[in-house]
Amino acid sequence: MTLVKELKKKEEPKSGMLNNVLQQFNTASDLVGLNPNIRKILGITNNELIIHFPVRMDNGEVEIFKGYRVQHNNALGPYKGGLRYHPTIDIDAVKALAMWMTWKTSLAGLPYGGAKGGIQMDPNLYSQSELERITRRFTYALGDNIGPEHDIPAPDVNTNSQTMAWIADTYMSTKAPSERSKNQHVVTGKPVGSGGLEGRDRATGYGVYLNIKFWAEHKNIPLKDKRFIVQGFGNVGYWAAHFLEKDGAKLVGVQDAFGSIVNQEGISVDSLFQYTKINEGSLVGFSNAAAIEKDDFFGVDCDICIPAALGNQITAENAPLIKAFLVAEGANGPTTVEAEEILLEKGVTIIPDILCNSGGVIASYFEWLQNRNGELWELDEIMARLDKKMKEVFIRVLNMSENRKLDMRSAAYVIAIERIERAYVQRGIFP
Repeated sequence: MTLVKELKKKEEPKSGMLNNVLQQFNTASDLVGLNPNIRKILGITNNELIIHFPVRMDNGEVEIFKGYRVQHNNALGPYKGGLRYHPTIDIDAVKALAMWMTWKTSLAGLPYGGAKGGIQMDPNLYSQSELERITRRFTYALGDNIGPEHDIPAPDVNTNSQTMAWIADTYMSTKAPSERSKNQHVVTGKPVGSGGLEGRDRATGYGVYLNIKFWAEHKNIPLKDKRFIVQGFGNVGYWAAHFLEKDGAKLVGVQDAFGSIVNQEGISVDSLFQYTKINEGSLVGFSNAAAIEKDDFFGVDCDICIPAALGNQITAENAPLIKAFLVAEGANGPTTVEAEEILLEKGVTIIPDILCNSGGVIASYFEWLQNRNGELWELDEIMARLDKKMKEVFIRVLNMSENRKLDMRSAAYVIAIERIERAYVQRGIFP
């Protein structure tokens, strides 16, 4: 049984990530026979915050920004989820991403719930000093809606360790001097010198690689000489490609926001990365590959496809073009429900986002623990812990998939939702 086959019985799906995640949740709830009262609770968010705030630009003019923070559920612990700066951000997108975080943290066995947030903006249009003021003003506006034991943001699309350092400093500055050091773990993904975790930059991409590796080992498929394509060559896409290349796999196609390139002889991951660093983040013009049309990218001949950009990228229109036997979701919600149905019927395996890209939130948990307990962990220890944790979660999903004859997304959802249901059953619902 699969989520998508069950969805055939339901009304024709509409577009949008929120609709996708709600359909996935409702169908998975049917699979587990979720308590109808708990289903009502998990089907909506706990809190939705929309903030309009003014910031003075470098030229002296004031610009008004719209920021969001959605807290979906905290039955298992504090809300946890990234902040993204992107012009496509809206309340429905943030709600969808917050729900996915709830399932992701539950599946990973972490003591967290799910949240997400961001600012509706294109950060490329602003100077570094403007981005700092925007971030600090947004943090101040969020106030006590975030906190180290309440809601812990992290980096996401177009945000990074510097963004988190600004947030942490602003938040701590609002506390009494004696309390400031106790609030360092209000965010994760900070620079190492400001309480961040060694290796946090590569954790999500490394986790994507690990899931591909675990799956290939289970199927007795060597990664050497396997061809893979990556959509999105940011932090996640780069590190996933880096580790796959080290195992002998060959990068043959890459797409970013600026263009798409292909070379069936192979593209050097490091060479492309160095090129993008000097080319304003763009791969356009890279000499050792041919440019192709955007709409042709998912049709590139390959064995493994890694969507590591934004949501709703693999659709009913381009899913039939995919030649890969494995799709590893580095992004959140990159595959629509309709596209997944097509891929599964073609025999394509999908390692779902809530499993595949969970390395980031697992590493965030390590950072949170490190700050909370006043510890410093070495990189080797961190990577070993990440390996161990991700293998445990992968095996749990694989066993559920095989024992109940479910696709991997269905299996992952069953595990995540059943864990939250147990918490509600054991605790009861107040009052």
